[in-house]
Amino acid sequence: MRSSLIFAASALLAIAACGPGEAQDSSAPAVAADGGPVETRPANAPDQKPAFAGQTRAPLKAAGVEYQVQVVAKGLDHPWAIAFLPDGSALVTEKGAGRLRILAKDGKLSPAVAGVPAVDTNGQGGLLGLAIDPNYAQNGLVYWSYAEPRDGGNGTAVARGRLVPGAAPKLENVQVIWRQTPTLASALHFGGRLVFARDGNLFVTTGERSILEGRRQAQNLDGTLGKVVRIKPDGSIPDGNPYAGQAGAKPEIWSIGHRNLQAAAINPKTGELWTVEHGAKGGDELNIPRAGKNYGWPSITYGEEYSGKPIGDGITAKEGLEQPIYYWDPVIAPSGMAFYEGDLFPAWKGSLLVGSLKEHHIARLTLDGDKVVGEERIAAEFGERIRDVVVGPDSAVWAVTDEDDGKVIRIAPKG
Repeated sequence: MRSSLIFAASALLAIAACGPGEAQDSSAPAVAADGGPVETRPANAPDQKPAFAGQTRAPLKAAGVEYQVQVVAKGLDHPWAIAFLPDGSALVTEKGAGRLRILAKDGKLSPAVAGVPAVDTNGQGGLLGLAIDPNYAQNGLVYWSYAEPRDGGNGTAVARGRLVPGAAPKLENVQVIWRQTPTLASALHFGGRLVFARDGNLFVTTGERSILEGRRQAQNLDGTLGKVVRIKPDGSIPDGNPYAGQAGAKPEIWSIGHRNLQAAAINPKTGELWTVEHGAKGGDELNIPRAGKNYGWPSITYGEEYSGKPIGDGITAKEGLEQPIYYWDPVIAPSGMAFYEGDLFPAWKGSLLVGSLKEHHIARLTLDGDKVVGEERIAAEFGERIRDVVVGPDSAVWAVTDEDDGKVIRIAPKG
């Protein structure tokens, strides 16, 4: 049985198209019988074959969980990320407005937090990812990524500051700790997820800016477009980065060959970083980015160009390049992810939750180690673009919806 959902009737009508470079149509997800593949539509590149069994089109594994969706806050301008503070309140970024807000435990939104640097809000730019310092209780530091306006274009940047809550919240001692290079003039593919690893270092995901010049950069070590970056909380370079000390290489690079990484989380069982990145017309990828590895873009990829032409040589595998552990074709336009280890949904424990912009759902992936063995699509009936997914301190699943009237929603067991 598919999960049931309680929601406001008006939410059924809140359907929006995906932004440029993130999806190619607006058709609804297919409904499968339990045990059959969740995705039943034709692939955009039907002649491409997965590299191993189970790499795509996992069977439906429905947990039989009944849940309800509560709208906690609304009226946000395309919220992009949510991160909980130790006191149970949360920070929310508004991509479209370039604003940072505090969501109180009672659901009230603060005025804009003062002190955020200038943000380029054109296209897919704006105020993006969030992370809370592991030592927040002592230092009050929060981190955010954003599209930074620059001479000659823009680029992803990461800043941090000390949060001062209150009636007029603000950020103090703001520092830009990292800037993506080179600067390009593009409104697309900024990446922007921030994740602290267990060792206290900070992972930053980036995009390759979509334009041809940036696409080529995804394979180059002299820039940070199309990369996973690993830095210390102050922006300096930690020990163990694979290219540190290599002539001509950016020392912050962790892995290369990515397209547009908008989902990232630490696997609680292994401590490793997992990411999901947008494909073009097909080829959304789930990866485990490891130090010094090349994940192929644009040399190998699943799917095709938006024009219908092959991407590059049209190949999906090449020696020395890593395969995704899972991919989607057609795309779901993934953004935001979380591993579920909470107590509210025992049947979901060990699942990976991935937000979908294009198909307006959360993909719940059943894992067996590093393999995806099942997929279920939840919250699809709510009908809005899921931009970020986190597990709250209450063990509920929280998400933000990327809409003009963006919402913070909470998914909890029915009743």
